[in-house]
Amino acid sequence: MNSKFGIQSSKPRKNDLRNLIALSLFIFPISLFTFACSIPNLEKTECTEARQTVRELYSFHFGSDMKLARENLKQREKFLSRELIENLSGQGESAIDYFTQTDDYPKAFRVGGCAVSESDRRVNLGVVLFWKTDTRNEQKEIRVEAVEENGKWLVNKVGN
Repeated sequence: MNSKFGIQSSKPRKNDLRNLIALSLFIFPISLFTFACSIPNLEKTECTEARQTVRELYSFHFGSDMKLARENLKQREKFLSRELIENLSGQGESAIDYFTQTDDYPKAFRVGGCAVSESDRRVNLGVVLFWKTDTRNEQKEIRVEAVEENGKWLVNKVGN
C-alpha cells in the first residue's frame, strides 16, 4: 500500500510470498508425519508378540556366555517353553550352542520373517546369524519356533 496516497498495489509483496513459502514448508512435513504414523501394521499379533520374546532371548544370549550349561540354561528359562527346558536339561554340556546351532559363535543376529500356525498357536520365525570380520562376511538363517504358554510367547524349538 502506498501510504502517502492511500493506494493499494496489486502486486504481491515479497514478504507475503516468503511467509507463504515458510508456512508451506512447515505444514508439509507435519502432514507427512501425521499420515506416516497412521500406516497399519500388517503383521499378525502373534508374530509381533513372539518376535519380541525371540529378540529378547537372543539379545540376552549374545550378551552372555553362549555355551549350553545348567547355569546358562537357568538364566534363559523365562524365554523358554517347559518342553524346551526339559529337553535341554537332559543334555550335557556341549561346544555346540543350541540357540545358534553352531560352535562357531556368530557376532550378531536379526529376527526375520514369521509364519503363524493357527491350529496350535505356534509361530515360526527366521533368525539370521551374522559373522563379520576383516576377512569374513557370512550369514546363515535358522528357524525358531515359539508357542503360547499361559498367555506368553516362549521359544519352543530351534533348528536349521
